[in-house]
Amino acid sequence: MTDYAIGDIQGCYDRLRDVLAKVDFSPSRDRLWVAGDLINRGPSSLATLRYIESLGTSAMVVLGNHDLHLLAVALGGHEVRRKDTLADILDAPDHDRLLDWLRQQHLCIHDPTRNLVMVHAGLPHIWSVDRAVGFAREVEGVIRGSTAQEYFAHMYGNQPERWDDGLTGMDRWRVITNYFTRMRFIASDGTLELATKESADSAPEGFIPWFRFPREDDVRVVFGHWASLEGRTGTDRFIGLDTGCVWGGALTMMNLDSGEKIHCDC
Repeated sequence: MTDYAIGDIQGCYDRLRDVLAKVDFSPSRDRLWVAGDLINRGPSSLATLRYIESLGTSAMVVLGNHDLHLLAVALGGHEVRRKDTLADILDAPDHDRLLDWLRQQHLCIHDPTRNLVMVHAGLPHIWSVDRAVGFAREVEGVIRGSTAQEYFAHMYGNQPERWDDGLTGMDRWRVITNYFTRMRFIASDGTLELATKESADSAPEGFIPWFRFPREDDVRVVFGHWASLEGRTGTDRFIGLDTGCVWGGALTMMNLDSGEKIHCDC
């Protein structure tokens, strides 16, 4: 069995099948780790979602901000945005099943045998791996539970801007969600700066990319979300796999054991 991790697909279904064909991927013997943003902005969100869902236990998925946006539209009463390409999912006869499947996915996956974590946006230096996994499980329970509609109705927002152990309720869940699915730049005390989306060198004063802060552990982190990095973090420890497929870049997949990266131009 070979495990492959892949960056933001964002509805680019044909490119997904192209890159999987390059390694003769078979769900009967291989697994696909998806670093979030399966859907939206690309041309084939429904086909992408159906395919990943069809992989069953051969897919390991974390939710990205675009995946949560779909759930916020479907369950939280939010409007579809001008650039969204979600109509095919929302109008599909099997949309209830697909949305229920999406709600069962994770915010953080920890593989202790590989000393590896997969998240969509990143792993903040202020949390140990154990704490991060615990916070992820907490919000995953909310997303799957009876209060999901309330969560998605109030999910959006930049406040609180940093973690505090005393946070409760929606403020707590929102900031956890922002760390896992929206983070790029962060301050030493954990304050998030969520407006800037450019390259790592465009950090506002007082902030740096989250992966440049030292950690007390040596865990490796696989993530997506930040297309303008073009996969470059300056270290093999923090592995950025969003190489901007939907923006005309490439779709990148990596063998989790050998580290080999496979690309498909978009």
